[in-house]
Amino acid sequence: MAEQQRILSGMRPTGRLHLGNLHGALDNWLNLQRDYKCFFFIADWHALTTDYAKPESIKEYTWDMLLDWLSVGLDPQKSTIFIQSEVKEHAELFVILGMLTPVAWLERNPTYKEQQQELSHKDLSTYGFLGYPVLQAADILIYRAHGVPVGRDQLPHIELTREIARRFNYLYGKDVFPEPQALLTEFPVLPGTDGRKMSKSYGNCVYITEPTESVHKKILTMVTDTQRKRRTDPGNPEVCPVFALHRIYSTEEDRAEVVHGCTTAAIGCVDCKKKLLVRMDAKLDPIREKRRELEASRHRVYDIVMDGIERARAEVRETMDLVREAVNLNYGLGK
Repeated sequence: MAEQQRILSGMRPTGRLHLGNLHGALDNWLNLQRDYKCFFFIADWHALTTDYAKPESIKEYTWDMLLDWLSVGLDPQKSTIFIQSEVKEHAELFVILGMLTPVAWLERNPTYKEQQQELSHKDLSTYGFLGYPVLQAADILIYRAHGVPVGRDQLPHIELTREIARRFNYLYGKDVFPEPQALLTEFPVLPGTDGRKMSKSYGNCVYITEPTESVHKKILTMVTDTQRKRRTDPGNPEVCPVFALHRIYSTEEDRAEVVHGCTTAAIGCVDCKKKLLVRMDAKLDPIREKRRELEASRHRVYDIVMDGIERARAEVRETMDLVREAVNLNYGLGK
């Protein structure tokens, strides 16, 4: 029987998760865990690459993220869920891979200078920020992952990981690491309440487990087709941010009714939003309820993540034995 293919993915704990995270990544993870051996981790060391000067929130965001992941349906029986910094072998492999990764490979990383410009208010002229793609490669390779679900913007990182894996295998004459494939995922871009891309930096998010009343308030005041100034004006759903959410949450029948009602001015924007909220509540209410249950029994979450950490440690110990043998650092001490 063929070995089950391995998938690795993670998120940095930099804030509460919003609907863009849910439909851009988590929904895809839920599908993957049915058919693959999945490893999903909280990338808290990666959060330090940009937030090293103010790390106070990382621990809080880590536990918050775990609660959200479990609330939306990640199954610890099907997937290994863990915290990166609790599996120290990630750092060991990072050091070893750093020894053989040319600096030029890191400097050509397209997101290196882009993020320095975008986050110009932070000092990112650090070794950790330059070298984080090597840590990312270690995260992937230490589980000998066959695939990594990513958007197009992450393709250079996966190619760098493949190059590092090839270089390691070539230098030491052992096929320790498979070359992981990018599982290209077309993440839907969800509009925020102001019509721009939903993003914490814009302050326009609807959060996964936000209270119902708060979600309703945000959606009911959300930007719509700016050309539809009066109730009697016909609208254009194709340019309306609210209709973009209908595409995700509503049935085909609902969408057809909204299109007809909007383009003929038979319904107003408030009517359209209320129809959307019915569908959103149907999707989000079970997640909110699960979140409340988990918050009431935090010990369950602790046990789940501790089990995931132990399972991850077992996997990486096997890999690191192969790595140490390959680089001739297997001294056999303590055995």
